[in-house]
Amino acid sequence: MPDPVWWVVRLAVLALVAWRCLAWVPVALSVIAQIYILLIRGTPIVVQVMFIYFALPLMVSLRIDGFTAATFTLMINSGAYIAEIVRGGLLSVPKGLQEAGQAMGLPFYKILLRIIGPVALRRMIPTMGNQCIISLKDSSLFIVIGVAELTRQGQEIIASNFRAVEIWGAVAVIYLIMTGFIALVLKFIEHRTRIV
Repeated sequence: MPDPVWWVVRLAVLALVAWRCLAWVPVALSVIAQIYILLIRGTPIVVQVMFIYFALPLMVSLRIDGFTAATFTLMINSGAYIAEIVRGGLLSVPKGLQEAGQAMGLPFYKILLRIIGPVALRRMIPTMGNQCIISLKDSSLFIVIGVAELTRQGQEIIASNFRAVEIWGAVAVIYLIMTGFIALVLKFIEHRTRIV
């Protein structure tokens, strides 16, 4: 029968190793996030959707339809840009606000939620809105994998009636209405969150 002291020592060493490994988790997550952002921001969205639609199914033996590939591509592409917007917004908040919260004895999560977060959010609204509009316009690029979005619908209508000027004009007006609506909503949100 093994000595109980030996088991305690082994358990203590195992706990120490696990604790040291956990200390590297934030560093590992940071490196993974930086690689993801570099990879996504460094490649065109058309290449990303082509990879997801054509190459990924070959690698994992899984059939992906065009709409799913387009949605997933838009999510991972926007996610990389939004991560940088959030990072920039949080870094733009003056260090003195965090120090003021610490001086008041607040825990970090309350400092983040009640002091830093609202200020950073106000600063992020315009760039988040721009990203939203860019994502909407980027959806027109998914025509390359046959997704039946607005541009594709316009192309199919032109193929049947040969009225390119009217159809492309209508498509442009529809995009303009959608982006204009997003811009108006963002102006309203900016106005509501403005510091007087």
